[in-house]
Order: sequence, then C-alpha cells, then structure tokens
Amino acid sequence: MTPLRLRVVPFVSMLDRFAMPPMMVTIASSLGVPLSSVVHALAAYVLAYGLTQPVWGLLSDRFGLVGTVRVALALAGASAVASAFSGSVLALGLTRGLAGACFGAAIPASLIYVGDTVPSRRRQHEVARLMAGVAVGTALASVGAGALAEHGSWRAAFVLTGVAAIALAAALGGLPPPTAPRRRQGLVAPMRAIVRSRPTRLVLALVFVEGAVLLGALTLLPAAVESAGAGASVAGAVTAAYGVAVLVCSHVVGRISGWMHPWRLIALGSAAAVLACGLVTVARSPATALASAGLLGVAWTFMHSTLQTWATEVLPGARAMVVSAFAGALFLGGAAAHTLTGGLAEAQRYAEIFGGVTVLAIPLGLCAVLGRRRWRPSEGDVGP
Repeated sequence: MTPLRLRVVPFVSMLDRFAMPPMMVTIASSLGVPLSSVVHALAAYVLAYGLTQPVWGLLSDRFGLVGTVRVALALAGASAVASAFSGSVLALGLTRGLAGACFGAAIPASLIYVGDTVPSRRRQHEVARLMAGVAVGTALASVGAGALAEHGSWRAAFVLTGVAAIALAAALGGLPPPTAPRRRQGLVAPMRAIVRSRPTRLVLALVFVEGAVLLGALTLLPAAVESAGAGASVAGAVTAAYGVAVLVCSHVVGRISGWMHPWRLIALGSAAAVLACGLVTVARSPATALASAGLLGVAWTFMHSTLQTWATEVLPGARAMVVSAFAGALFLGGAAAHTLTGGLAEAQRYAEIFGGVTVLAIPLGLCAVLGRRRWRPSEGDVGP
C-alpha cells in the first residue's frame, strides 16, 4: 500500500496548481492587466512544469527519489509564497513559472514510487489512490481560492499553498526509499529508448493532446462561468465538482480495473470529455458548468489514470524518464492550449474555445482506445 505521506504529495501539488484558475479574473483586475496576460502567466506555470519533467527524472535517478522530491517541494513552496508578493503580471509569471518548475517533481515522483514498489497487478489501484489526493486538492483549491479572491485576498491563497509544500517537504523525511534497483543511465540512453519505442511515442502523443483537452477546458471553466455573470466564489465552487468526481470515480476505477480492460476505461473517459466540453460550448451557466466539471472529473479518472498506468508499464527499463516525459507532455499540451486560447478568453469567445476542444477530444478518444486495445506488454518490455 502506498504510504499516506506520498498520497499527500499530489494533494499539495494540485492545491497550488488549481488555486489560480478561479482567481484569474480577480488577479487581472487587481494588477490592472487584461485577462489574457494572467492566462499567459498561468501558461508559464504549466510550461515550466512540463519542461522540467526530464530534469527531475534524471535528478531522482542520481540523487534518490525521496530526497529529490523533498528539495523540489521546499523550492516550490518558497516560489509560491513569492507569488503572493507579485506587484506586476511579469513578476507573477516569473514566480508562478518557478513554482511550476519545482512542483513538476511531485506527481511524477509519486508515480515512479508506485511503479517501483507496487506489483503490476495492483498498480492501477494504487494510481487511483493517488488520484484521490489530486481530487481533494483540486476541490479544496477551487472552492478556497475562489472564496479568497472574492471575499479576501488572492495573495493569501499562494501563501497557504507555499506553506503546505514546505511542511510536506519536512514530513517526507521519514519516507522509505524504493528498494528496486535503478541504473543511472543519463539522458541519452533513456531518450533513445523512448524514441525507438512506438508504443511509448504513442502514449506521449496521446497525453499531449489530453493535456490540451482536459487541462485547457478545466483551467478556463471558472472564467467562462464568470463571463456569464457569476462571482469568483461561485465559479470556484462549481469547478470543485471536478475534484469531487475524481474522488468518487477513483474508488470506482480502483475496484473495476481488476476485471475491466483498460481500453474500455479509456472509452468511458473520452466519452465523458466530449460531453463535458460540448455542454460548455452550448451554455455557460453555473448549472451547466457544474455538470461539465463533474464529467471532466470522470474523464480524468477513467482516461488519464489509465494512460498513467500504461506509462509506467510501456518501457520498464526507462520508467523514470517515461513517467517524467509523460507528465511533461501532459502539461505542455495544457500550456499550448492556454497560449492559443488566451486572446479568445479575453474576448469572452468561450463557445469557440470549448467547441474546438470538443472536436479535438473525439480523435483523442478513438486513438487512445485503439492504441491501448492493440498494445501487448511485450512491445515495451525491452529497456534501453
């Protein structure tokens, strides 16, 4: 069973990651800048998160998984606190970028720990348990940050997430390191293995598109609700339905993953993603957004957790690099979506944004289902 302290890591990471979306409109007003500028500051966080994944993978191989994630969390906490004192959108983008770069170690380290310590037959279940931490962190961040933005100060949210990260870094001191031996392969050998592995390339391409669909939609959902006249606290509370859905569905996936084939889980998740984005294309009322956020939670739990498990299995000899590249590709996809849609969000053209995401989700689901259905473990069992 995954240690409780490790399951808190995704919680704190998501607490920081999802604090900003419900506050974007308020931050833009406070700093006196267009909404698109704040969206780009958020994109800096996501982009840095994605680009640093291979770096953290290498560092964890060389200096140890637990020690590396502790240092990363401490630096992430300091950067988050610094974000609270930003006096300009440039300072906000820089400090959020630093926070994203450091929080980038959190969830990949948790997945690598599970991959190194949990037998394959139980791995999907333990990944689903990690997703419960993601769910609670997302829900609490969405509700709390929205309420702080409307009734208090948006700066307090970053102080709270920063302090939580620093405290967690200290608490992880007693976490036993994985006992599985790991070769120090550097950067070239694992990357060469990834490039040569067709199943691995497919997984990374799929998660890049998934990041654009799920992270892109979820990040802009609070702003879309506010464009229809709702306040920041309502927009945040509505978005919290995503976290609740992930929490509930993580238990469901953990139970049914033992007998349901992974491609069927992906099919259910991709269908939920299409429906979620399609709803917001048509209407952006709080009730519609509530249903959409819940469906995005279903999509994340069924589709993304299955792709995560696939990433830990597809190339065992380069697992740390694959998992890091997987998380990097996810957030690079999200950053691409944020960059491309910032101007449309400023113009409140949310029907176009979510309509495009709906269209993109359809081939994503089809390719993921077909790819996972055809894959056999022997394809990816050869390491670098």
